[in-house]
Amino acid sequence: MDSFNSQFLYSVLIIALGYILKRTNLIKEQDGEGLARIIFNLTLPSLLIVTFHDIEIDSSLILLIVIAIVYGLIQAALGLLLFKNEEKRTKGMLSMMAPGFNIGLFAFPLVEAIWGEEGLKYFGMFDFGNALIVFGVIYVIGSIYSDAGERKDLRHVVGKVTKSVPLITYVTVCTLNFTGVTIPSVIIEVSETISVANMPLSLLLLGIYLNFSFAKGSSSQIIKLLSLRYVVGLGIGILMFVFLPFESMFKYTVLIALILPMSASVLPYAVEFDYDRKFVGTVSNITIIVSFFLLWGVGTLII
Repeated sequence: MDSFNSQFLYSVLIIALGYILKRTNLIKEQDGEGLARIIFNLTLPSLLIVTFHDIEIDSSLILLIVIAIVYGLIQAALGLLLFKNEEKRTKGMLSMMAPGFNIGLFAFPLVEAIWGEEGLKYFGMFDFGNALIVFGVIYVIGSIYSDAGERKDLRHVVGKVTKSVPLITYVTVCTLNFTGVTIPSVIIEVSETISVANMPLSLLLLGIYLNFSFAKGSSSQIIKLLSLRYVVGLGIGILMFVFLPFESMFKYTVLIALILPMSASVLPYAVEFDYDRKFVGTVSNITIIVSFFLLWGVGTLII
């Protein structure tokens, strides 16, 4: 328990450091874009290589992928239903913010610090399914209800998915694992060295992007969206935690994963489809804060 609280304290301090660096103009928010590209295209894939190159994948891990996909589809459907009376573009913006989680930047640093590679294995499999929702379902919803440009066809969506370096890394490493192909030791060793930077860089980036300037006049929409994400997520997570007949780490993964913040990819989608970026950024910041305190509260009860 002391270790858990300590890791959360260290994480808060690193996030706060990122925020302070931004507020003092030592680092600008625009610098976060370059840092994000380094994380998503280098340190996170390196961490995935280290974690999954020799993983033994059993049925429970496969089930995590299924849970992530099914839950994402349910949340997308509930979002479209909850916001059905909103104006078309508003409906699209709110509905694409309902499913999907920020696992790579938010969850992985905490999971790595608390549970190590064992925890990353479970959350990584959940993120595999989550990636299909983020780069597929969310993108399609945003595209359909957007008036910006032409709607994207299936080929464009598939192309978007295949450009995700973390997703490609998941597929490649797991395929090599299934087929018994061994990744050269030099690649593993280099990846181990690079992956060490993933946790501090990810937490710093969260601090750099943290913004307390919240949009006004949209409180009812924000409350509805947060209720959909957290009330449903926490409720289903608790039910699975209590009734699923699996080991503790599996239950921790499901319970925690379903209350993680909104996917980091939603903001770039808002830019691409010309939605209200300030609103999307506001809700993204709120979910980071809410999830952080929820995880601490849940963690103190179950760990």
